[in-house]
Amino acid sequence: MQMVPSLPPASECAGEEKRVGTRTVFVGNHPVSETEAYIAQRFCDNRIVSSKYTLWNFLPKNLFEQFRRIANFYFLIIFLVQVTVDTPTSPVTSGLPLFFVITVTAIKQGYEDWLRHRADNEVNKSTVYIIENAKRVRKESEKIKVGDVVEVQADETFPCDLILLSSCTTDGTCYVTTASLDGESNCKTHYAVRDTVALCTAESIDTLRAAIECEQPQPDLYKFVGRINIYSNSLEAVARSLGPENLLLKGATLKNTKKIYGVAVYTGMETKMALNYQGKSQKRSAVEKSINAFLIVYLFILLTKAAVCTTLKYVWQSTPYNDEPWYNQKTQKERETLKVLKMFTDFLSFMVLFNFIIPVSMYVTVEMQKFLGSFFISWDKDFYDEEINEGALVNTSDLNEELGQLCLMVKLYSVDYVFTDKTGTLTENSMEFIECCIDGHKYKGVTQEVDGLSQTDGPLTYFDKADKNREELFLRALCLCHTVEIKTNDAVDGATESAELTYISSSPDEIALVKGAKKYGFTFLGNRNGHMRVENQRKEIEEYELLHTLNFDAVRRRMSVIVKTQEGDILLFCKGADSAVFPRVQNHEIELTKVHVERNAMDGYRTLCVAFKEIAPDDYERINRQLIEAKMALQDREEKMEKVFDDIETNMNLIGATAVEDKLQDQAAETIEALHAAGLKVWVLTGDKMETAKSTCYACRLFQTNTELLELTTKTIEESERKEDRLHELLIEYRKKLLHEFPKSTRSLKKAWTEHQEYGLIIDGSTLSLILNSSQDSSSNNYKSIFLQICMKCTAVLCCRMAPLQKAQIVRMVKNLKGSPITLSIGDGANDVSMILESHVGIGIKGKEGRQAARNSDYSVPKFKHLKKLLLAHGHLYYVRIAHLVQYFFYKNLCFILPQFLYQFFCGFSQQPLYDAAYLTMYNICFTSLPILAYSLLEQHINVDTLTSDPRLYMKISGNAMLQLSPFLYWTFLAAFEGTVFFFGTYFLFQTASLEENGKVYGNWTFGTIVFTVLVFTVTLKLALDTRFWTWINHFVIWGSLAFYVFFSFFWGGIIWPFLKQQRMYFVFAQMLSSVSTWLAIILLIFISLFPEILLIVLKNVRRRSARHRHNSQRCSPKG
Repeated sequence: MQMVPSLPPASECAGEEKRVGTRTVFVGNHPVSETEAYIAQRFCDNRIVSSKYTLWNFLPKNLFEQFRRIANFYFLIIFLVQVTVDTPTSPVTSGLPLFFVITVTAIKQGYEDWLRHRADNEVNKSTVYIIENAKRVRKESEKIKVGDVVEVQADETFPCDLILLSSCTTDGTCYVTTASLDGESNCKTHYAVRDTVALCTAESIDTLRAAIECEQPQPDLYKFVGRINIYSNSLEAVARSLGPENLLLKGATLKNTKKIYGVAVYTGMETKMALNYQGKSQKRSAVEKSINAFLIVYLFILLTKAAVCTTLKYVWQSTPYNDEPWYNQKTQKERETLKVLKMFTDFLSFMVLFNFIIPVSMYVTVEMQKFLGSFFISWDKDFYDEEINEGALVNTSDLNEELGQLCLMVKLYSVDYVFTDKTGTLTENSMEFIECCIDGHKYKGVTQEVDGLSQTDGPLTYFDKADKNREELFLRALCLCHTVEIKTNDAVDGATESAELTYISSSPDEIALVKGAKKYGFTFLGNRNGHMRVENQRKEIEEYELLHTLNFDAVRRRMSVIVKTQEGDILLFCKGADSAVFPRVQNHEIELTKVHVERNAMDGYRTLCVAFKEIAPDDYERINRQLIEAKMALQDREEKMEKVFDDIETNMNLIGATAVEDKLQDQAAETIEALHAAGLKVWVLTGDKMETAKSTCYACRLFQTNTELLELTTKTIEESERKEDRLHELLIEYRKKLLHEFPKSTRSLKKAWTEHQEYGLIIDGSTLSLILNSSQDSSSNNYKSIFLQICMKCTAVLCCRMAPLQKAQIVRMVKNLKGSPITLSIGDGANDVSMILESHVGIGIKGKEGRQAARNSDYSVPKFKHLKKLLLAHGHLYYVRIAHLVQYFFYKNLCFILPQFLYQFFCGFSQQPLYDAAYLTMYNICFTSLPILAYSLLEQHINVDTLTSDPRLYMKISGNAMLQLSPFLYWTFLAAFEGTVFFFGTYFLFQTASLEENGKVYGNWTFGTIVFTVLVFTVTLKLALDTRFWTWINHFVIWGSLAFYVFFSFFWGGIIWPFLKQQRMYFVFAQMLSSVSTWLAIILLIFISLFPEILLIVLKNVRRRSARHRHNSQRCSPKG
């Protein structure tokens, strides 16, 4: 990218030196100086390209990607061997299934890419209006260039990332919704710099000569650093800082504003929306890992079979008569061929003959099952939430079955975990102002919510009173220290009522505090021309000039505003967490307020402390200069502003504190109990203070009344001068207590959770930092090891005062435990994104803190209570279905190939195929594919209501139980038994010289067809025996597949096909079924093959009935 020459000197401010990683954009693509040469800038155009392929690269690129999959590459090699080497089967037998799999996948991916192309064209060809030469010029969106001034009308989406220059409003503000970007449906307010506010026509905006310096494109939707230099006729530039509040993002929609003008700074694939298209790192499920392990086992079986047959062939041919019988003399070329080369060729031929033991079509079936199965989560009506008018959403269907793997494993350190946020996840994030204290005096009143505005209902209750001036100062602080906006809705349908005020804010806490102040007589009336208007208790309007806003962030945990009164006094108001405010106020003011804060926290309320200080004019000049310098910095702006904020927010005076209630979500406690009963360990990771979080944990039954709490907090550690020594003592003490209480075996551990004393651990952020970042590395590792041992033994863990990165650290620490436990994280806010991305399965709540968590998650649900059904029902069923699918595929292919292997012992290891090429080709594609797909989508071996009501059933599939070695061996031995029955049963049938009355003798193709018929019916009926939940679809595909096989066999053998050299299957099937002996043999062999399964089902039913009878007898027996 070409950089432009340095700009003419602007007003002195920080950040004027040339920096790497920034870009300069000339507004309207006008040069700012006529004396300097203007070099046209080269940025990317505004075309959006979300598609993956073009018409020219689709075939090679798609084939390359598909053949990177091991099974596809394997079958390609087999196909090439069949083409180049004289093998016993036609290349069609492996080439056609491979072609089918590759074609189906290519069509699916091509169609999806075509949809992306179509969507791209709709966006790129949409109409926009550009201001050129003071006129509105109509263009296609893809023609927008960086620097163009764009006009956007109400309810239109922004075609690229724009810096707001002006709007139809006098104060240069506009309202924007970003629902398509982060899911937030509430209106956000964006601002133009004050020097361009008046340029609200095409003619005036075209006269603007300005240059914007900003950072290069980056994907963070909520960060932007830049500045605009505005040039007048004197060429003396005025510099203004630009931040996220000035940036209008592509994809966002303009609301409640007639039109705006903005300059394009990022276009096309450099917009923040496009940069966020990049997918998250792929998470592989335990099932996929099991498939790969099984493939290796079956590949080893294949190699062993080929090696055994190759060896035995040459043992057989060691007798001269067997090597070269009189009816099959060798050619001269065959006699001269090297024996090693001939052995290698024979080995490859046997590999080709047995290659169908590797199920290539399984991958397609698994992909279809995951894709189609994900719709069942989205369609579940129980996940629908009427309040937000949305249901669940699946972002990563690859992990459906992983939902069923979040429970106790076999090993001690393999207990799986659920990490949950508190605010907005366990609680509603719907704030209600409860009470406040001013100078230690408590104020509490009864309110009634009417039409979104608080009204007093009954007398207010005062517990002694603070000074009147301090009361008013406190209430003014609540009315001024926030980022709440007023949205004015005009009267609708001719209503005569005056316009109604609606508070808008990204934080529900702020709206609750503003409404709380209104309850006591101070009403915030909004901003007008940079002045905040407040109506006091005497119904007088007070105006305060808003000089600076020191925005809230998760590290500082506080926010401040600097305002100027009508009398000229400059005040700073600050609100924040007690841990962030108490160190910055006078020590003698803390004690009285601290008592109220701690009591409110114990009651489960969210508390904020409020402070202020007066700023002298000279001090303000210095502060203003520092803030402007920090805001103008193009690099490290956030760090510089944080340092300035830190210096400003000192030596304040504490006024009081507020208490806001965040109600527990519906059924949150029942969900926690169900997760515990299912064997999951739940950790709460929150930024709230310990007392508030502890109270919430008791309310949601994470901690029981008899749970003994072990605390590793700043309070317990600061009892000693040496914190690390005290921490070490506590860790050792807690470990001894827990190791004495709990036995060492996992089975006893599960039992201990229900029969012995329960323990819970509480740790805060500072102590966690001490554990992870000890001064001595060896000590740190020791602390971490002991800490993890303690966590393993506790039924629940509460981590409070956590920074977002600390949440991710904890998840990573648990993921790396011995046994690699599976982790799930659930949260609703931007501060939960890091832990959601870190965990194996991330679930986002569609909450009130935006949609960042839902956007970055694998699954999103409206409420925490939906986690219960998602895990206990959907997760359980998806895992059982796909585990059965995988085992069944390997089973039916071993049944298919084993008779072929046994046949070699009776044909001199001549590589003679047992089955016809058509049967080899159609077996996996047509005859046995649909029944297992239907089973994997619809099967409910246990009723959904039973699964959700009895969480203990969840533990039955723990530790990837259905894909472990023992069930794998069971399916393998079952397939070996049935394959042996197929072959030898038919073999004994053929011991009779003739199976027909006319004395005709059946040949080898009849032999193979009988084996194949028994095979198809047995594996299909085996699936029917496994099916517990029958639908019309199951009936249709199971009986339909068998009917199709019979129809195809009659059709294939009933016609002389001109393209076949040998008509070896002509009339074979029809002739075979004309024999009564064959009919009886087929039915008998099917029954013998399925007999072990039938016997097992009968025994299970008898045992289940006796257990139920015994249980009922115990319930009915009188108690002595």
